[in-house]
Formats: sequence, structure tokens, C-alpha cells
Amino acid sequence: MSDGFTMHKLALERVPFAIVITNPHIEDNPIVFVNSAFTRLTGYSAEVSVGRNCRFLQGEDTDPQSIERIRKGLATREEFGVELLNYKADGTPFRNRLFITPLNDTEGELQYFIGLQRALGDGSDQVTGGVDEALREIHHRVKNHLSMVVGMIRMQARSQNPTSLENYTALARRIETLQLLYHEMTSTPEDGNDGSIALGAYVSRIASAIAYLDGRERLQLNLDLGPIKAPVDTAARVGLLVSELLTNAYQHAFEGRAGGLIEVHLHSTGNQIRLSVYDDGIGLGTSSGWPDRGNLGGKIVRSLVTGLNARLSIDRSGDGTRIDVDIPLDESNDTEEAAELSSS
Repeated sequence: MSDGFTMHKLALERVPFAIVITNPHIEDNPIVFVNSAFTRLTGYSAEVSVGRNCRFLQGEDTDPQSIERIRKGLATREEFGVELLNYKADGTPFRNRLFITPLNDTEGELQYFIGLQRALGDGSDQVTGGVDEALREIHHRVKNHLSMVVGMIRMQARSQNPTSLENYTALARRIETLQLLYHEMTSTPEDGNDGSIALGAYVSRIASAIAYLDGRERLQLNLDLGPIKAPVDTAARVGLLVSELLTNAYQHAFEGRAGGLIEVHLHSTGNQIRLSVYDDGIGLGTSSGWPDRGNLGGKIVRSLVTGLNARLSIDRSGDGTRIDVDIPLDESNDTEEAAELSSS
């Protein structure tokens, strides 16, 4: 299972808060994902953490009332915040601000619990209301964006073995795509007061991470990305779309070939964004039916395009494949939920 954590081990950016995802459908509600910020905070690697209940962070001085608050919150499946004493891998105690929320599907059925945590200082930053509003807002974004990932997991579970290493790696990649988004949200606060994201910088990080993980030196990646600002939730969908398109190209466009070219273009044209992904690979073929009758990645691409109210076109002429996505840049894209994925 350790290879399933390749993406988060090689994350290219720091994120300012720890994310933990647990699965209540497995006995003892074990951790199924932690990000690199969790590893930095606690000293526990993903390999050590996944498969265990979060209580392994507790110790002899952890307040029983805080533990009971967590137990009751999980039992009632409600959003809640709590402060408690946890212990790092080396035994060092630290006070932890934890915010937990259930992630339900469109039928209201619980799928996962998501936890965000941040270490407190010497007490000067404690607040009487539990989790501060800034952390709550970030958590709200995480929950909404992970709804899209849950929809992808459901689609993948119907087409493949949901416990396979391939599925877990895909989950890690998609969550890491969102982690890069949250880095953009928090790393340049002076640019983020209007609630928008520097989309070109975000797409560049995603593309570079995927190319790095692929590791084939003879596959060249060219990026042509304009200085575009987009709402956070539009950026989340665009980032996931870029991740799916690039992953599909790296995995399938160059079968039987040692090298090739992939290009990503992102520019604004009036009141819309045009995203183009081109490869000079073996091509899709006119009878492939991708994305609607294609592989799982194709179906996810179609769902993301629908969620963006965008138009997708495919040019199969010449060598390779060119995919263009025209995305209207307006408030209709800044939605909170991805029902088109979660209900798939």
C-alpha cells in the first residue's frame, strides 16, 4: 500500500493545515488519507497513520471530556470543533484545534469524515468558541471540493475494484490537486482578498507535479498559461480537469513510444477561459467515443465540464489529439457542490 502515497510524498508545495480523512464504513473508522501537513505536524508518516483510528494521537494527559466530545460528534454525524492534547511521534505533546465534518453523498448517506487540524501555540491564540472562523471557512471549502472527489470515487468503484492500489493512487492524486489549490488560497493573501485564484500558477503546479511523477525524460511538457484570475470553486474544477486530462495523456497517448510532446494552454478570451491540452501521441481515433463512451477518466472529464457549464471539443486531425474546453467566467461557475459527480 505504501506506493499509493507516492503523490503526497512528492508534493511540491506546502499546505498550512493538516487534512485527515477517515472511513466509517470500515471497522473502527480508520484513517484512509493524510496529507503532508499532517506528517509535518505529528511526525507520523502516511504509511504509519493509514489504517489506524485517530486515537493513536492521544496520550495519558488527553482530556477525557475532549475524547467524549469527539465520540459523540462522530456518533451523531454532526459538524463539530474541539481542542485537545495530542502527542507527536517522538512523544512531544501539543494542543490541537480539530474540526470534523461528515461528507455525505447526494442521497444523504455518510461516506467519510473529514478532519482539519492546526496546532495551537502557548495559549495566546485560544478562542472560547472552539474552532476559529478562518479554519471553519477553509474546512467548508475542503468539504465542498471533496464532494467532487467522492463522486469520482463512486464512479471508479463501479468500474474497478474499489480497494485496488490504482484506485488509492488516483484518490491521492485528486486530493493533492486540491491541496495545491489551498496553497494558492493561503500563500498570497494580499492577492486573495477578492476570493479569486491565480489560475495560471495553479495549473502550472498541477502540470509540473504530474510530469514529475511520470518521470519519462523524453516526454516534453510545454506550458503556455496566461495571468487569469478565477473564483475558487471554478479553479477547483479546472484543476481537477487539468489533472484528469494530463493523466490520461501520460497514461494512454504514448503507448509503444518512448517520447513525445504534451502542451497545456490557458488563456482568457473575452468573458471565458480556453483550456487546451494537446499531445502528439497515437491519437484517440474517430470511433473512440471519448469522453462519453471512453474510460473512467473520460466520464470524469465530462462531469467536470458539465459542472463548469463549459463546452468541450476534440480535434483528432493530424498527429495526436487536441482537447479544447471553453469555460464561461462568471458567478454561475462558483457553485459549492458538484451534484453532477456525486449523483453519477
